[in-house]
Amino acid sequence: MGADFGRSRGSESKFSHWLRRRPKAQQSEVDDTAREALLLAVAEAGMPIAPAAHPVGYRCSCERMGCPTPARHPISFAWQTQSTTDRSQIERWARSQPQANFITATGMIHDVLDVPLSAGEQALERLLAAEIEVGPVARSGDDRMLFFTATRGTPEDEDEWWPCELDCHPETMDEHPGLRWHCRGSYVLLPPARLPGELDVRWVRGPENPLPDPLTLLETLTDACARFVGSAEQSDVDHESVAWPLSR
Repeated sequence: MGADFGRSRGSESKFSHWLRRRPKAQQSEVDDTAREALLLAVAEAGMPIAPAAHPVGYRCSCERMGCPTPARHPISFAWQTQSTTDRSQIERWARSQPQANFITATGMIHDVLDVPLSAGEQALERLLAAEIEVGPVARSGDDRMLFFTATRGTPEDEDEWWPCELDCHPETMDEHPGLRWHCRGSYVLLPPARLPGELDVRWVRGPENPLPDPLTLLETLTDACARFVGSAEQSDVDHESVAWPLSR
């Protein structure tokens, strides 16, 4: 499935379509042009962005020994205040840092529901079949799918809202193997981005799609994630049941 799934539904980004049709001889130039156009399209949708690290082989450009999130984190510690939708600033970043990835800061205009790839593909199929409005969707590496939604903001009944454990912060991502909800104080890597091991982050449904209310997607996504986690736990049990006699 992956990116091809969204394309089969007629939701392929016009930028991706344009890029694929360009002559190979112009590919390097087109890559830079398409990258900038995609970044500007995100900004035009109101989602603020900031420069991020990029891969250097299997290492991170930050040169931090044992970087826990290589090529997935902002360059600046001030990324929350640095993030912008200003066209001129984004053009300067894109042209002066041609290798840089970019992050988008969540919780201001948009949130991101971050789910395991297989769960996301199943959920996307169900949502489209039910004719539920789905906004931008990205595939991150070979294991996650990102659903971009309008932000839930800070509701007046904040104390009545669901547990904050659903809020995902960059430093707690490993603690949320199922659904991760990126909102206040978090960010996600933005397509197009390169990751170590020749992986990437790319749009399945582009930023031209309007941001939906997260609650319209939540039930389907949590159900798909529960199935994913349940199947992973069952796989572990099955593995242990097979391995146990061998250890006796």
